[in-house]
Amino acid sequence: MQSPQGLNGKVIAVTPWLAPIVWEGTFDSFLIDSIYQQQNITIATTVFALGKYTTFLKAFLESAEQNYFVGFRVHYYLFTDHPEQVPAVKLGEGRQLTVLKVASSNRWQEITLRRMEKLEKLIESRLVNEADYVFSLDVDTKFYGRWGAESLGRLIGVIHPGYYQTSRKRFPYERRPESQAYIPAAEGDYYYGGAVIGGFVKDVYKVAKTCREQLDIDAAKSIEAAWQEESHLNKYFLYNKPSKVLSPEYLWQDFKPNTNEVKIIRFSQVIKNYAAVRPNP
Repeated sequence: MQSPQGLNGKVIAVTPWLAPIVWEGTFDSFLIDSIYQQQNITIATTVFALGKYTTFLKAFLESAEQNYFVGFRVHYYLFTDHPEQVPAVKLGEGRQLTVLKVASSNRWQEITLRRMEKLEKLIESRLVNEADYVFSLDVDTKFYGRWGAESLGRLIGVIHPGYYQTSRKRFPYERRPESQAYIPAAEGDYYYGGAVIGGFVKDVYKVAKTCREQLDIDAAKSIEAAWQEESHLNKYFLYNKPSKVLSPEYLWQDFKPNTNEVKIIRFSQVIKNYAAVRPNP
């Protein structure tokens, strides 16, 4: 296992299995966007905004329209228990928003645990016919910089900003062997953030289906992995390597100061009062 952080602020731009790690300076944005625009692709983007998380929708959507796959056909699929709270945001040409009503939950852990199931069913029922790529993104986020076709590939993971500078022994993998998300101490490549999952529709479907099945097995044993779906995602990526890995530029945290490696922040989790937005501690 190697850290994506090199020496003296330099970065490592390839994984041990030779997949690219996308950093600023490793691609020509104009060239790669023009290549993919000729393919007339549709990028589905799923977002979950339940309970008070609807308060993040306006900033998410408005910043996405300014930065996220600008010039591409994008279809947002928004899962929410409060459709009436979805803000009216002006969308660009070729971009649309579909609101999908779901039941409320009294536990934020349950909300995250069911996201894989909702994603799996949406792909089965619609996305296989409506999109070429799909990204599942957290809503309590904001786009600060360009996010384009350099992020496209068969299976996409993002390196968690809290662990890209740390050794594997400090990764918060699920360490209980009785959980389906279990990763032994000597294994693991990176710690991936669950706030971004992407790729071909059929490949993201495999991720969602496998993680949902493993979540159900754990639930039947009354086991909840350390970081819910993120733990299961890390287990999946250990044995099904991403074809491309996004650097922490594509998943930062607003409370973190910039570092030598992160030249640009494209997408970041906003500062929030968890007690105010989550239905339970």
